[in-house]
Amino acid sequence: MSTIDLIIYLGGAAMAGSFVYILWTYYKGLKDSPRELLLLFVSKILEYIAYGSANLAFVLFLSSDVGLGDISAGSYIGVWSMTITLTTMFIGSVADAIGIKKTLLTGTIILLLARIVMPFTTNIYVLTLFSFLPLGVGMAMMTPVLSVGIKKFTTAGTLSLGFGLFYTLMNVGWAGGAWVFDFIRGIVLEKGGHVQLLGFSLSAYQMIFFVGFICTVANLIIVMLMRDGVDYQTRSPVRVKKTDRSLKAGLASVKKAAVDTWKIIRVVFAEKPFWVFLFMLGLLIFVRFTFYHFHYTFPKYGLRVLGEKVKIGSIFGVLNPVMIVFLTPLFAAMFKKVRSYIMLLVGTTITSVSIFIATLPDNIFEPLMGTWFSELILSRWLNIAPEGQQPLVLALVIMVMVFTVGEAIWSPRLMQFTAEIAPKGKEGSYIALSALPFFAAKFFVGPLSGWLVATYTPEGATSYPLHYVVWLWIGGMSLISPLGLVVFHKLFSKAEHRVKMETIEASKGKNQNEEDGEPTR
Repeated sequence: MSTIDLIIYLGGAAMAGSFVYILWTYYKGLKDSPRELLLLFVSKILEYIAYGSANLAFVLFLSSDVGLGDISAGSYIGVWSMTITLTTMFIGSVADAIGIKKTLLTGTIILLLARIVMPFTTNIYVLTLFSFLPLGVGMAMMTPVLSVGIKKFTTAGTLSLGFGLFYTLMNVGWAGGAWVFDFIRGIVLEKGGHVQLLGFSLSAYQMIFFVGFICTVANLIIVMLMRDGVDYQTRSPVRVKKTDRSLKAGLASVKKAAVDTWKIIRVVFAEKPFWVFLFMLGLLIFVRFTFYHFHYTFPKYGLRVLGEKVKIGSIFGVLNPVMIVFLTPLFAAMFKKVRSYIMLLVGTTITSVSIFIATLPDNIFEPLMGTWFSELILSRWLNIAPEGQQPLVLALVIMVMVFTVGEAIWSPRLMQFTAEIAPKGKEGSYIALSALPFFAAKFFVGPLSGWLVATYTPEGATSYPLHYVVWLWIGGMSLISPLGLVVFHKLFSKAEHRVKMETIEASKGKNQNEEDGEPTR
């Protein structure tokens, strides 16, 4: 057995054992939670397998199958992404008004209808009306309500565990989606670029969309197993509120939801703390947009610079989430007493600086060639031919690894911080409306994505000497976030102090209730 084989077997066994231990640790802390929490997590995995694989394929599909140019495809996805953001800003309030199950069920049905159309047409008008628009609405309905559900199905003592497992399983879904992308694409390319299904000749990207449809069917079954009105309490059984399922009651519920949603939004927009909340989260959009570029800019960049046969989904789409699965609980345990602000500052700085690794000259990475590391990455994992851009591939892999270390530090803490500073009873509204800065920023990031690949990695070119400038742009913009955290550190400190005081007050109230013999709610 060679050294590299020994590393693979021992490393694989260690990772499998660690993953089982991670899940067992979360299970012990969350085992008393209602079954809805587990169903919520399963739903999350299925949805992110479907969305993660499709997300890598969207821009490539729009160019290779539909016929849009780089800038047009980037702009289209940017505008479509804005529809998700716009819808998300209101869906959280719908979840507050009609409940978690109804919101999830509605979103899943919309996704089901959108994903059955997408594999079987390349007409941009049909795709827009019957696939991309409803897909955006469905995704917007699924995203914020999952965060709200975790807060409702956990206690103050298990909230951190709930978000930790949420983030871990979300990344399992992302990795599964990227693996599906590479797997389906590889099979279809071997068959000449198209396969036959139900009488249609489908491209690799259309087949990826069809797999997403199958995942959504399974997701619908999972959501239907959830109960309405579950109210988790620390010291009493889960209580399920009985609901009237008649048509009249359903219409009344829809009308009430619309009225309640509008009332909640009006109240939230009139509150000064909301705008402070929004500004703080807006400072972080620049580093968060690196994910946008990895999903939409990187696929075209990778296939053009590295070659059509490269497993482009795996370099970020598998490596990043797999590392996150193991690093998130490790860092959460190591730094649980560290302030959120410090975690955000350190993590975003590491993430931003890591982008510049891809701009370094190839000769810096040449000493790694011929080592066990290069054999593991290039030969065993990515199957890169010797004549390929091997030093650049190593640079990209190392960039993703360092990037992920930073992400594991700041991203889970941001999710928890966002939920904690949202006022009680308005969690869904605040979490959903926190996407408002993205709505404005996506006016620019979508066309910018297309412009970057069209300018520095144009289609049909024989070489790309300026490909590194793509990363200079992305890294330069992401640095704005840690710099903003430094400049406005007082806002974050003030928010942390308020959360701490509210926790202390809640603890005092709990102790008083226990002294009075009242059950803690």
